[in-house]
Amino acid sequence: MRKRPVLTCTLIALCGLIFLTGPASGFLPGYGTGAALQRAQTAYFQRWGVLPHTMWGEAVRPLLTPLTALFLHANWLHLLGNVLFLYVFGGPVERRMGAVRFTLCYLSVGYLAMLCYAVAHHTSDETLVGASGAISGVLGAFLYLHPRARVTSVFPFLLFLPLRFPAWLVLLFWLALQWIAARGDTDGPGVAYLAHVVGFTLGFLYAWLRFRTTTVGTPAPATQGESTP
Repeated sequence: MRKRPVLTCTLIALCGLIFLTGPASGFLPGYGTGAALQRAQTAYFQRWGVLPHTMWGEAVRPLLTPLTALFLHANWLHLLGNVLFLYVFGGPVERRMGAVRFTLCYLSVGYLAMLCYAVAHHTSDETLVGASGAISGVLGAFLYLHPRARVTSVFPFLLFLPLRFPAWLVLLFWLALQWIAARGDTDGPGVAYLAHVVGFTLGFLYAWLRFRTTTVGTPAPATQGESTP
């Protein structure tokens, strides 16, 4: 019987709980409705998310926001897409790394991915939130630790047919798409593709440095949906 990935499940639960109790979910009437709710969402994300142009002052608090932002999500689609990838790939990586190393990898890679994005867009006043940088690190670690695994994937241009591919092919294809999109990144709102590329690279390097002298294995087949972190 495989060991339950406790840390992966805990991270998913934390992201879900924080989202449900925040203004983005719309569940709590205390945040108001309409314009009042939008103002509450903006203030909430500006307080706990990453604001690149505020990172380089004398205050210490903005330097902590790359950690707090990892547990925030802008809407239901953002949350569900991220936790899907974390659920699918996080378990095998956690089992291989162990809970402590997995947690260190997730938090440190997520922080650095956010920080690199803030450096590249240091004049931006758009808030950055989401776990995608950290989850991209999990994908990178998965590629190194389980290169022979196969995943079931669906792609819109293949009429959403479920097809099985080697994990390395799917993940490298995903990385290539992120890299192409990152080259067109602007300071405006949208997806932080650069954070995905940085996170994936750092996660792969972390796994390589830590496990390069040991034999990597193949987990049970995973299932990947069409959403991307």
